Order: sequence, then C-alpha cells, then structure tokens
Amino acid sequence: MKKIKVIEMGGTISGNGKDRLDLKDYKSGVYNGENFLEAIPEIKQFADVSFESFLLVSSTTLNADHWIKLRKKVMNCLLEEGFDGVVITHGTNTLEESAYFLHLTIPTEKPIVFVGAQRPFTSLSSDAHLNLLQAIRVAASDEAYNNGVLVQLNDEISGAREVTKTNTYRLEAFQSGQFGYLGFIDPDKKVQFYRNPTRKHTFNSEFSSLEIDKLPNVEIVYSYAGATGHVIDHITERKKYRGIITAGTGAGLVSPSEIEALQRATENGLFVVRSSRVGNGRVVPIDSYKDYNFINGDNLLPQKARILLMVSLLKYNTIEDIQTVFDHY
Repeated sequence: MKKIKVIEMGGTISGNGKDRLDLKDYKSGVYNGENFLEAIPEIKQFADVSFESFLLVSSTTLNADHWIKLRKKVMNCLLEEGFDGVVITHGTNTLEESAYFLHLTIPTEKPIVFVGAQRPFTSLSSDAHLNLLQAIRVAASDEAYNNGVLVQLNDEISGAREVTKTNTYRLEAFQSGQFGYLGFIDPDKKVQFYRNPTRKHTFNSEFSSLEIDKLPNVEIVYSYAGATGHVIDHITERKKYRGIITAGTGAGLVSPSEIEALQRATENGLFVVRSSRVGNGRVVPIDSYKDYNFINGDNLLPQKARILLMVSLLKYNTIEDIQTVFDHY
C-alpha cells in the first residue's frame, strides 16, 4: 500500500457552516485529518495516509512567499521522507495558481494532486468527502506518475497548466477549456487517464532544479474598451515590478493608449507578455505588433502567464529567451 501525504491548507473542503444549508458564509480551515479519517474511513482502503496541517490561510491571501514554502514542504515529503505521492487540500479561489507554480518547479515524477471543494464539509450534498477520497486514489495510482501536478474535483482529473475555476458555486467549476480533462475516476474504482500533458513540467522543467527564495513582482492589467493605460504607467513609475501581463481583448489586443503605456514600460526594462481575457485560444505574433517588444503568451490564462514569467525571470533576462520558455511550457 502506497504512502500518501495530505498537506492541509484549509479552504472550503475543511469548512464549517452555521447549519447544513450554509453554502456561502461558512468558516474554512476548521476540520483536519483526524476529522477526515473519522468521516471517511474508506480512505484506509486505498493508501497509508498521513495528514499535516500547513499554512492554514484563505486561498485569497496566498502569495508567492507561500508558494515557495509549499514547494519546500512538498519536496521534503517526496524527496526526503519517501512518500509515494502528495495530496494538497486547498481553497478553490487560487488553487490553480498554486498548482501551476509547483507544476513548473518540483523535480519529481511522483503524483502531486490538488483538491478542494465547492461546498463545505458540513453542508448537505457536500463534495468535500468524495473529492478528498478521490484525490488520494489518484495520488496512489500508478497511472498518475509522470503527469505533473494534477487537480481533482468532481471525479475529474485536470492538468495544472490548463485547469481553471469557471463557476462561483457549482460543483463542475473546474474545467480545462478546449483541451478537456486528463482523466476520470469512475464507479468501477479505476483511475483512468486518456491523455498526458505535452508541455514541459516537473521532472523535465529547467526551473525545478533552481533554488527559489523569492519571486520577482509581476502585475496583470485587464484590457477593456477605452482603457487609458494609466494603470500601466503607475506600475512602471513604481519601479517595483519586473513584468506586466496584459489580459487583452480577443486575440490579446489592447487599446491604443495601453500600447503607448506598454512601450514606456518596455523602455524602462519591464517585460510585457500578451495574453487574452477570453479563456481559450492562443495569443500569437501579429504584424501590427511586430515593432513592439512584447512576448506572446500562447494559450496561457493571464494568471498562469504571470507565474511562468515570474519563474522565467529567475533564469533569463532577454525577450528571446523568455519567448522560448512560453513556447515550450
């Protein structure tokens, strides 16, 4: 039986409501491994599981320093303590971001599975119990090896690069856009994968071997009709940032005023990555932008493009090198 470490980071999956109909005002981080094992004794059928509470904070308060601490904890569990896999319980609001950071920076082939819930542990029809059990099953499965960091909710297995939260309260909130899920957990107790990530990650990521103590500051700017570019100028003038991600309209476009502001940003040494706010599709080079020193963000969502730029800047300092990273990760 495989040894699985569950790292508890709070979130709805550990939430306690004032009654069983409380689906919005509950308190997160109340329940822990002892409560989970008592409520879900079936866990013991699938793995030898150890629980540890770690960074019990709301996922909306997490920042890059928390990611670095989590990375060190996961590496210790897998590389030093000899666990066969790790499950991380996490608030759903920023779960996809923590998952993608580890996807880029953990040097392992072993399964790392993020899990959360859309309904608190105490609610009617809570998804917390089964989500946790299924995540442990995925982490203990041979099929999950070499697939990078995974996200499991609602019996659906997603890759950390593509997955995103798409609904505020519905159980099917976590989707992977046009690429779809990597696999599923079905009633026959099988963990079934149908595809694998093709972009570089974990054990074949050049960033997984880096010593990471701090990440550079990168901001996201959301474009819209009539955007003035004032926010971009403010970021540039603050001189505390290394890069800007544009959540552009359509195919990664921004307003004329934003173009001017972004040019001033690049002239001041900031790296600018074009992404799109639409949710699907690649941002590619276009003739009208060929004279600007912008990096094309491929199909990464703005919040994922931000993480990749932050990590890239730990190693590279030219547009050409960083563009190559975005082409392969």
